[in-house]
Amino acid sequence: QVQLVESGGGLVEAGGSLGLSCAASGRTFSRYVMAWFRQAPGKEREFVAGISMSAGVSDYADSVKGRFTISRDNVKKTVYLQINSLKPEDTAVYYCAADPSPNMRDPTKYMRDPTKYDYWGQGTQVTVSS
Repeated sequence: QVQLVESGGGLVEAGGSLGLSCAASGRTFSRYVMAWFRQAPGKEREFVAGISMSAGVSDYADSVKGRFTISRDNVKKTVYLQINSLKPEDTAVYYCAADPSPNMRDPTKYMRDPTKYDYWGQGTQVTVSS
């Protein structure tokens, strides 16, 4: 049983920044691939960023590359998403997700596949005003 709790969302003007946090339970957090997904009204859930078990490898959607940074602290069992240069199209509910059985040979192979993640948080709303 893994529980994920997101925090840090809010209302920000375009060009601003936000830092999201996801606090996780579980004794084997360091073995999980962690990721952020988002879902805007009327759209399907999409991959945002993912990070490998020891934080050595990360992957980003093209739409956020260069603006978002994912990181993790395996002692605190927390994953972060630093969001800079926010755009109105970033408005969405942001979800934290955990994959407890990643591909250890290539952690990024299935990182973008939402069906690989067994645990999801309740989401935190990010709203960007223009």
